[in-house]
Order: sequence, then C-alpha cells, then structure tokens
Amino acid sequence: MDFWITLIIVTVTYIGIAVGRWPGLRANRTTITLMGAGLLIATRQVAFSALGGFLDLDTLILLFSMMILNANLQMAGFFQLAGRGLLKTARSPRILLAVEIGLAGLLSALFLNDTICLMFTPLVVQITQGARRNPLPCLIALATASNIGSAATLTGNPQNMIIGTASGISYLDFALPLLPVAVMGLAVVWGVVILFYPGEFKRGALGELTEQPLELNRPLLIKSLVVTGGLLTAFLLGAPVAEASFLAACALLFTRRVSPEHVFYEINWGLLAFFAAMFVVTGSLEANGVAEELFRLAGLSPDTGIWQFSLTTLVLSNLVSNVPAVLLLKPVVMQLHSPTAGWLTLAAASTLAGNLTLLGSVANLIVAEIAGSARIHLGFWEYTRVGLLVTIVTLAAGIMWLQFAVW
Repeated sequence: MDFWITLIIVTVTYIGIAVGRWPGLRANRTTITLMGAGLLIATRQVAFSALGGFLDLDTLILLFSMMILNANLQMAGFFQLAGRGLLKTARSPRILLAVEIGLAGLLSALFLNDTICLMFTPLVVQITQGARRNPLPCLIALATASNIGSAATLTGNPQNMIIGTASGISYLDFALPLLPVAVMGLAVVWGVVILFYPGEFKRGALGELTEQPLELNRPLLIKSLVVTGGLLTAFLLGAPVAEASFLAACALLFTRRVSPEHVFYEINWGLLAFFAAMFVVTGSLEANGVAEELFRLAGLSPDTGIWQFSLTTLVLSNLVSNVPAVLLLKPVVMQLHSPTAGWLTLAAASTLAGNLTLLGSVANLIVAEIAGSARIHLGFWEYTRVGLLVTIVTLAAGIMWLQFAVW
C-alpha cells in the first residue's frame, strides 16, 4: 500500500513541477514541492523525525554560499562591468552574438547560470533594441549558452552541485572532461542561431549603441574578486567544494559597508526551499522501493550503456525538470560499472537537455519572463525550434566525446 500511496503523491507533485502550477491553487514549483513533501509526511510515507536524513546539507550549503557570492558581485557592479565589455566589443551582429555567447558561457561556468540570465537579459534587450534589431535571437542564445556553459563545472548549476556532493568528484576532475563539451556546445549555439535568423546577422556594423551609466562599488568589487579568485584556486587545488564555498561566503560577510539585509534580500530562498522539499519527495521513492521498481521497468541496470542512460536522462529532465531527474537517477548511477563516468554523463545530459524546450530549465524561464516585462514575447515554439536542434547536436556530440573520454 505504501508503494502506491508514495507513487501517486510523487507523480502528482512531479506533474505540478512540470506544469508549474496546480489547478485552482495559487502555487508555484516551490510551494507544490513543499505540499508534496507535506502530503508524504501526513500519510506517514515519510517520518517527520527522519527528514534530516533526506536532506543533502552539502548541496544546500553550496547553493546558499554561491548565492551570497553572486549577491556581492551584483551589488559591486561586476555584472554591469562585464556587460560594458560586451557592449564595447559589439562591432557587428555576428561578433556581438559570439561575444555574448562566450561571456554567458564563461560566467555561467564560474557562477550560477540562473544569475547570469537574470543579470544579462535586460542588457541584451537594451543592446538589441538600441540597434533596432530583433532581440529574440540574442535572447535565445543567452539562455542556451548559459545552460551549456554551466555544464563545465560543479558550481555552474544546481544539478551539478547535487552531482558534486553525491559523487565526491573534485572540481578539476569534473571540469576537464566536461569543458570540451561546453566549448563545443557554445560554438553550436552560435551556428544554429545564425542558421535560423540569417537576416539578423548579415555582415555590417551594428550602429551607434548607448552605454548606460556604470555604478561600481570599487571596495566591494575588489574584495569580491579577491575572494572569488581564492575560491577558484581552492577548487583547483582539490578543496571540498561545499566547505570552501561556505568559508568564502563567510569571508564576504565580514564587512563594514554592506548591510546584511541587502545581501540576504538577493538570496533566492524559494530555490533553497524547493531543493530541501525535493530531497524529501525524491527520497521517499527510494525509501519505499518505488525508484527501484521504476528503474527495473525502464530497463536500467549496471550494464546500461551511455546512449540509453543519456536518452533516459533527456526524457526525464524534460518531463520533471533537470534537478528532480538528477535526484531520481542518483541510485542508478551508483550501481553502474563506472559510477564516475555515469555522474559526468548525467551532468552533461541533464544540463544539455534543458535547452530542448522553453520549459526545460529555470534559466530559460528567467529570460522569457524578463523579456516579457519589456514587451518582448519569447514564445514556446519560437524557442523550441532553435532549442531542439541545439539539443540534438550538442547532446550527440557530447555523448560521443564522453564515450571516448570517460566510459
């Protein structure tokens, strides 16, 4: 009986996460996940006293710490400064696109891709509208490049953070095989966007672009960059990612100039709550034997090959989103003959799968919502026709590379 009760509650919860709402209720993905966890507790599928055992504290601490780092960089004006660099190099439409893709990919690898989309979408809208050009190609490029760039490191996106803490793979051992996947993927984005919008990227100058006033907090900028540099060095030297990130966040909180309220206002508390509740929802599947039965029916076993595993990840990531998909597939990876290869494939496939549709990742939705506030409609099919080809090419190339490099 517990099997079926758990399966029904988790299925309804996942449907709500995929759709983004429950009929008749004012709910988003975070509240839906929290309600799902509450139903599991109320029906005794999960003991309230056992909740601590479901939570992955390393992942939650890492995510929280990276949010503090991003908040300090944002308040210091770092992302404005990076945008100014983009503006100065925009000599032609194709160069603008290339620099935008490269910058979004690089920054998403170092920081959370959602943050990069949040900071850069208004800038892309401003540049393209100022040049009297269609903003949609550059907005689609921003979303897809941020997703792809984030695949390269453990701190690029939330699902990689989960994989990092679960696998114990070091920052450098994770980045070395996945960096080529990201670089190749960014080149694919550039080519595919030009292919779908040839008229927007004819050779020639962009025209005069207006620069917005730059507001820098220089002491905070210097401090944030020093701490960021120290953190990246610690990562490369093999320091535990969650611990190093937490200590970096604590160092940034030692300040006489920045109000703690301003820092904590920038924290995405909803995302942290979503993660905590998702750990409970997904953990209930393992605790009650549901996950094992589902994987048996799907034909997943220790002998599962890279192509079958990647396609399963692709489908699951687009059904329930990439973070729940990674949590669901954790037990499968641990049983593979080469768990390290499985973790790296899961990271690449779940992240690249986010480009398939507009609903595939939070980064995509951030770009669409901010663009919508500027009266620019980035529709589902407008995005998906580009995202589909980007996903097929990058996932196929990425799998072939990983099959050669790690399997």
